[in-house]
Amino acid sequence: MSTSISAALVASGGPDWLERRRQAALAKLETLESPTASEEIWRYSPIASRDLVNAERGTEVSITHDLPMAPTITVRADSITIGDLPKGVSAERFSEADGAPEVADSDDFLVALNQATITDGLRLRVERAQLVKEPIVILHEIPSGFSSGRVSIDLAEGSACEVIEVFVGGDASSISVPVTEAALGAGSSLNHSAIQLLAEDAWHLGTIEVAVEQDASLVQFLAGIGAAYDRCRNDVALIGDGASSTLRATYHGEQHQIHDLRTNQDHRAPRTISNMLCKGAVRDESHSIYSGMIRMRNGAVRSDAVQTNHNLVLDESARADSVPNLDIEENDVRCAHGSTVGPLDEDQRFYLEARGIDPDHVETLLVQGFYADLLSGVSPTAAAIVAPSLEQRLAKVSTHG
Repeated sequence: MSTSISAALVASGGPDWLERRRQAALAKLETLESPTASEEIWRYSPIASRDLVNAERGTEVSITHDLPMAPTITVRADSITIGDLPKGVSAERFSEADGAPEVADSDDFLVALNQATITDGLRLRVERAQLVKEPIVILHEIPSGFSSGRVSIDLAEGSACEVIEVFVGGDASSISVPVTEAALGAGSSLNHSAIQLLAEDAWHLGTIEVAVEQDASLVQFLAGIGAAYDRCRNDVALIGDGASSTLRATYHGEQHQIHDLRTNQDHRAPRTISNMLCKGAVRDESHSIYSGMIRMRNGAVRSDAVQTNHNLVLDESARADSVPNLDIEENDVRCAHGSTVGPLDEDQRFYLEARGIDPDHVETLLVQGFYADLLSGVSPTAAAIVAPSLEQRLAKVSTHG
């Protein structure tokens, strides 16, 4: 890398294991080039327009939020507040822990940048055979300037829980580079949501990586509402026989927003299953990017994968790019992928208007219907968090222009 990492950005302190990881990540960064849109994983993105390497840490901004429940854990720039946890669940700060699983790919630029710069992190553990009924809500309050947070989720064998991460705050100077990594033990089950509600001039560059062991089950929900540039890279490695993954993702862009989702469904073991459905809409001059990969490794026999991306383009000046991909090294597998990009169905519009529905509200109803089946499969708690912001966006559909 031609420019050294800014001294103001690099973190230090904490236990020896954390400092070793920071130093290893810093050394890795020195060998990596800053990302550009010429790389496939950054294709169509505006990544070159911001200097990630020399960004300065900012200060906390005034943050207001209206969650329908109190967060279990609150993560701020310099502090982590842990509330009452359900039975069988423990949480500790990296600064007080004796270690944490390392699932995320350290060769990835954003992961290395995150690891080199975290001042602290959160390790969440669920004990063996514990079935946790209450959702654990983690509220991330994003400051101005550069920030990086890390959440490590560790599910022991046969355990189950729901974790919901919500990102709020930020301003025009904010560059948030969070990483969430999860290790699912054999037979465990994780329902994980990441809901991004940042200020509409912030940048959010998130990474989620999960390793799923034998007969374990992962269910994910991703929602991008705020931020000027909202990016999420979601990688799932199905490493155990019979592991499964279900991902539901959505975004709604307006004005000049860019929503950017990159997924990797990596089948490394026999009889693994993955199903990805992403549905989003863009209007005004906003832009959505979806790039997904289904990878079937040699030996992943009798595995099954589906990847689907549907996009509504509500204005001629809006744009949606969709790039599904397959990489298959095994014969005895089943894969399906597909994408659609287009406007609202004119026949459906005519049908509703012909039955006396106000034309100003027809578009809103059709977009609501477009999202309905995806949101119906989301956990009630996650849906209650994202619904007000999404409904506020949909209310503008009737009146824009």
